[in-house]
Amino acid sequence: MGVMPDTRRGVLYGVTAYTMWGLFPLYWPLLKPSGAVEILAHRMVWSLVVVVAVLAVRRHWSWIHTMTRRQFLLLALAALTVSVNWGVYIYAVNAGHVVESALGYFINPLVSVLFGVLVFRERLRRWQWIAVGLGALAVLILTLDYGRLPWIALVLAFSFGTYGLIKKAAGVGSAESLTIETLVLLVPALGYLLVLQADGTGTFANHGVGHALLLVTAGLITAVPLMLFTAAALRVPLTVIGLLQYIAPVLQFLCGVLIAHETMPASRWAGFVVVWLALSVFTWDSIRAARTSRQERTAALETV
Repeated sequence: MGVMPDTRRGVLYGVTAYTMWGLFPLYWPLLKPSGAVEILAHRMVWSLVVVVAVLAVRRHWSWIHTMTRRQFLLLALAALTVSVNWGVYIYAVNAGHVVESALGYFINPLVSVLFGVLVFRERLRRWQWIAVGLGALAVLILTLDYGRLPWIALVLAFSFGTYGLIKKAAGVGSAESLTIETLVLLVPALGYLLVLQADGTGTFANHGVGHALLLVTAGLITAVPLMLFTAAALRVPLTVIGLLQYIAPVLQFLCGVLIAHETMPASRWAGFVVVWLALSVFTWDSIRAARTSRQERTAALETV
């Protein structure tokens, strides 16, 4: 009886995390006239404040003594990678490319599969290859539609995929790793903000208390969904997390089309339809493989 409530709580945490990520396109425009780099710097600084506060409440500092030099270097690399992802995403939303940013997170699962082949030498099942092929076809269709490579989507997908790889290799918890990542970026971020304020181009102290509070909140909305995601991952199967991850790009896409009113010509719709087809194939195959594996384990236990 105790397992089901815990699982439901995990699903709730996951849905909340991905919903927050999906609604980010409504938040970043509120921070104008701050530029993408200034917003990114505030996000780094205030995220550190939030996670340090969380760790202080939990009185959880013992991990500092057990962290290895390799883990620290990996997290420093993760910090650089995620700063690229965050910066490009903020730029994309505030420059009116919400739909293209959603595309990046739609194709991210396919990029992760590709990394599995290239980095870990994993062997893909036939339907996984079909999904990856459809994803490549979608990128080609959208390249023809945009008249250029959908670079925003590709940078977001590959940077987040790389970030996930590095975090997996580091093997450090969410709050702890985010503390190191933001700490690594603190000096350049704080230095940049101080320079902006010194030359009068910074917006933190020049656009009222409301604007300053919104910039501070960037730390909260960065840390909270990450910690909710970690809590969800500990309570529900990866197949469920895999399904929940589509909540964010779906909401981002809807924000771009219904709220930002970005243009969606027929050729762009065609590209997205192929992406969704690729994800449907990928998801179906993942669920089928997980069910087969579970049945094989059950059969093996019954024969023991």
